[in-house]
Amino acid sequence: MAAFRFEALRGDGKRESGYLDAESMRHARSILRERGLLCLQLDRSEQQKAQSRDIAWLSGKVKASSLANATRQLASLVAARLPLERALLAVVEQAEEKRLRDLISAVRSEVVAGQSLAQALAAYPRDFPETYRAVIAAGEQSGDLAPVLLRLASDLERAGQLSQKIGLAMVYPAIVSLVAMAVVIALMSTVVPQVVQVFASTRQTLPWLTQALITVSDAILAYGLYAAAAGFVAGLLFYRAMQGKGFRRLVHRRLISMPVLGRLIVDWNTARFASTLAMLVASGVPLMQALVAAASTVGNLVMREAVMLALERVREGMSLSKALADAPGFPPLLKHLIASGEATGDLDKMLDQAAVVATAQAERRALLTTSILEPFMILVMGAIVLTIVLAVMMPILDMNALVR
Repeated sequence: MAAFRFEALRGDGKRESGYLDAESMRHARSILRERGLLCLQLDRSEQQKAQSRDIAWLSGKVKASSLANATRQLASLVAARLPLERALLAVVEQAEEKRLRDLISAVRSEVVAGQSLAQALAAYPRDFPETYRAVIAAGEQSGDLAPVLLRLASDLERAGQLSQKIGLAMVYPAIVSLVAMAVVIALMSTVVPQVVQVFASTRQTLPWLTQALITVSDAILAYGLYAAAAGFVAGLLFYRAMQGKGFRRLVHRRLISMPVLGRLIVDWNTARFASTLAMLVASGVPLMQALVAAASTVGNLVMREAVMLALERVREGMSLSKALADAPGFPPLLKHLIASGEATGDLDKMLDQAAVVATAQAERRALLTTSILEPFMILVMGAIVLTIVLAVMMPILDMNALVR
């Protein structure tokens, strides 16, 4: 059996689309005729799967919010004791994004062909990360997939909400920075040169601030494009350098050592690590495998390497709390909660508690960062504009004094 996507015309003239299982294209057309439908288009899902692989980098990844929503829908359907292939078909019909529909449809085709859900998801590692697949594999092995999917959906939603809050907190400073740069460049490249022409005709000695402003304006007009090109090249070189582990490790180490932003990065990575590890452990994934998957969610290279070093120590027989004792970046609270969880046998609950605390701290630090950046950037912008205004007004005041 294979899955087919169809578009057909009903007897009342209205279009109908959906998915059906059939042994062949001819069998699928026969099923449509039995339903009283006139087939307009019929596609095999395996073809869509191949196309989705070919255009994956052009169409982009599935949104995290869409994946979380689809996971929750699948969990509800599986909990209602629907067969997995029917549950996946319902998710396909419910999905609003074409990319997600094609992706779930291709996964369903593999499940119909006899593969497990985790094996079917493994064909799309870019859309279904290792953590996602490990949790589902553990749920399938335990025979209790529905609660595992519900927990996975909750974790995806919580991670998405945290990322969204931090992102939204940084939007305003970014917009203010761009507007400030645009205003300053416009003033220095258009307004100041016109004022300079007026001063040049008077042949008066200009104040030092005005002369400095004219020098900067001339430099922008003469070398602005070169500076922009140099900045672009520098950005490319920095990007290339960040591909190397040595340079990226140095940058990431400097980032987590910064006063405010560093703590925000640490809290965000700690929340992702603790939440993912708690979900994997609670789902029955072995600790070794869970640590490897959880490490992939840590964005900071220094903290990720600390997790991998702890993994080697745990493999040698050391407890996780002791293995993470000297790990850079991770807060002491996480290590104490892990030790408590290992002592009481509730490691997943303690990790989940650590994730809640780290998430709350990350949200507070994001608000603190924006509350510091917003007035600082406004003051800087005001100081720059005030300097330009003073540089323009000082010669005008001097001319008025001479006239008197």
